[in-house]
Amino acid sequence: MDEKELLTYYKQTGDLNTLGKLYAPYMSLLYGVCYKYLQDEERSQDAVMQIFEELIVKLRGHEVENFKSWLYVYARNYCLMQLRKGKKITNVDIEDNLYESEQQLNQSDEEDWTEGDFKKLETCLGTLNNEQETCVRLFYLEQKCYRDIAEITGFDLNKVKSFIQNGKRNLKICMEKK
Repeated sequence: MDEKELLTYYKQTGDLNTLGKLYAPYMSLLYGVCYKYLQDEERSQDAVMQIFEELIVKLRGHEVENFKSWLYVYARNYCLMQLRKGKKITNVDIEDNLYESEQQLNQSDEEDWTEGDFKKLETCLGTLNNEQETCVRLFYLEQKCYRDIAEITGFDLNKVKSFIQNGKRNLKICMEKK
């Protein structure tokens, strides 16, 4: 069975062996994503297992077109949620965040991203100036609005918009070069 068939079968039956077959190929990729954010081997391993447990329920209720992209976004947001918990920030609704991210991925015409693409993106983010990188990360990775970014960073609202626009353009140029 291919990935879509496994996903459909899991949604119909709730068979954990099927979910395991769907999840197993991505465990090392997810560990890398979790480690990038959590910076701790044990927490990252725990996160990979916790994400699997959450998928038992989440996948049966969500329409997922591209499992790999959806799973990457879910893992990233899971890690961000863990980091927020550590900072005692509780006013963020992660479910809405996940749903919006999933919808953005499903509505876009993106090709399937490989682990190399995500590494390239992370590398290119590092080439941006500090203001652009901060604003791009807050806007795209943490789904903050312009106003929230301005409050967090202390930048003027128009500067935030400019940093995001220029950062996005510079990211695109960097990604195309690599």
